[in-house]
Amino acid sequence: MTNLFLFGSFGFFEGMGRVLDIGGTMVVYNDSPTVVEADNRALNSDWRVVGDDIRNAMKYAEKEK
Repeated sequence: MTNLFLFGSFGFFEGMGRVLDIGGTMVVYNDSPTVVEADNRALNSDWRVVGDDIRNAMKYAEKEK
């Protein structure tokens, strides 16, 4: 499971810049143009993770046989 939908991944130098960003001006999240689109993207991401969990459980159960 990842949180990359909401939070981006940052490199070393960007991380160092964020340490010095006292006013929080570098805080940018993955956003959507509308609330409906954001909700749809979040639901899609949630169901993708549920599907991954089910697939992993099925693989584990198959190994146990």
